[in-house]
Amino acid sequence: MDPASIIEQSRKLAETAAGVANQAAQLAGDAAQMSLSSGGNAEGFSFMALFTIFVLACFIGYFVVWSVTPALHSPLMGVTNAISSVIIVGALVAAGPADMNFSKIMGFVAVTLASVNIFGGFIVTQRMLLMFKKKNK
Repeated sequence: MDPASIIEQSRKLAETAAGVANQAAQLAGDAAQMSLSSGGNAEGFSFMALFTIFVLACFIGYFVVWSVTPALHSPLMGVTNAISSVIIVGALVAAGPADMNFSKIMGFVAVTLASVNIFGGFIVTQRMLLMFKKKNK
């Protein structure tokens, strides 16, 4: 595979990822608006509806990741690490309330895991870039 086609595929993947991120941001805004209008809880949704959304998201994620060619794996991981920074913002909001409850604990766990993912991604990316550097003798 020549470098030009890899660059073109990376550009297309980045554009697709940006579009998905914009759609996710719009959906998150809509969900937040619905949550605020319903009093801050998920009364409008049954457990089965929320669970169905979760399972569908798992399937979509699985098929998206497995359809990526190995050459595009690193750019995709870079985008997912960027998405983790958005997760941290949401987790900080969840961990913010003064009272100790389940959402605060889960928000703290989300902040911790997303931080590990972000910083680990930076470390792996730096190591990969060092592999492409020319060695000076």
